[in-house]
Amino acid sequence: MPVTRNQALIPQLFRLEYTRMTAVLCRHFGLRNIVVAEDIVSETFLKATEVWDLNSLPENPVAWLYAVAKNKTKDYLKRHAIFEAQVKREIKHEALEADPDFNEESISDSQLAMIFAVCNPGNSTEAQICLALQILCGFSIEEIADAFLSKKETIRKRLLRAKNVLRQDNFQIRTLQQNSISSRLDTVLRTLYLLFNEGYFSKSNNQLIRKELCSEAIRLTLFLTENEWTNTPQTNALLALMCFQSSRLAARTNDSGETILYEHQDKSLWSQELIDKGNYYLVNAYSGTEISKYHLEAGIAYWHTSPTDQHKWEHILQLYNQLILIEYSPVTALNRTFALARVYGNERGIQEVEKLKLTGHSEYYALLAYLHKDTAAAKAIDYYQKAITLTKSLPEKETLNREMEKLNKKKSDEDEH
Repeated sequence: MPVTRNQALIPQLFRLEYTRMTAVLCRHFGLRNIVVAEDIVSETFLKATEVWDLNSLPENPVAWLYAVAKNKTKDYLKRHAIFEAQVKREIKHEALEADPDFNEESISDSQLAMIFAVCNPGNSTEAQICLALQILCGFSIEEIADAFLSKKETIRKRLLRAKNVLRQDNFQIRTLQQNSISSRLDTVLRTLYLLFNEGYFSKSNNQLIRKELCSEAIRLTLFLTENEWTNTPQTNALLALMCFQSSRLAARTNDSGETILYEHQDKSLWSQELIDKGNYYLVNAYSGTEISKYHLEAGIAYWHTSPTDQHKWEHILQLYNQLILIEYSPVTALNRTFALARVYGNERGIQEVEKLKLTGHSEYYALLAYLHKDTAAAKAIDYYQKAITLTKSLPEKETLNREMEKLNKKKSDEDEH
């Protein structure tokens, strides 16, 4: 059966308005009662599904949702004496008497507060990202489980534990202050950075790229640049990085979903609009004196979108040299070595890779294979096989297998002659 306009609209509205409505209601009720807020919002969308399927679409669907949510909030307060008894002492009397306010200012303030509440240092990185996906991005448990290649029950338990930490936190969502923002901004930016990376290069799903995760990370980071307290050089640098990386998403896979390596990408598919936005936010990022990891990674991403500059790999290597001093990671070390090989040649690159001894990482053997493939095909094939056994990503396995097959064919042709 064809999907009706109403059936198509509700998931779109749910993705965006669920997060806004939950944020406003959490500001109204307090974080201790986040489950109440989520239940009211879920019931509102259930009502929309029932009513809109029977009747014509309301003239203003968003206003209709907010009106129903308001009414359901009033009904809840009237019906549940236990809520009055337990919560009335915890929040201001006038907050209970007033209706939840769904005007633009209230929605914006509430969303900002929820971002900082969700990014709770008391939760693990995985729990923060799961909470961000559900509460800030409107993802279902099934979608989150798909993103992390986990069972729904595992995600459900992780969210339950994380929400318990959230409820026990003293973070004041109704009276968000600048000092509250300052103390958590680093955690918020890190969570959004990890959320984007999970979308840009997913190792926990059979999709290499999850554009919806990248899109949500950009939306939330852009939201931070629109508030004077969170519009910092670091925030702008992170947004610039996301824009530069996203500009090449369309070129990273072909129509069959196969990965296309950077050097083989169709540059006409790169988004100039996103590159221009990246340039804009990168300029903003350098308005202060601080240089963060986001500044350096944004700079590296900028040079990757400048394919015609003959000195770009020198610039990229210099940035990696700075980045590895700020925050070492195996991936950063390997990426730096790749840039070094592009500047000084593959033989020098091989020497540097071997010094790292990162034998537990698939990327280590994949890089060694890449650097050997033009001069020692048999050795490169061996390295590709080792990389394939170590990676858990199906798209990455397929890419490595494809490169290995090319080498096998080349080696067979050479042996015949």
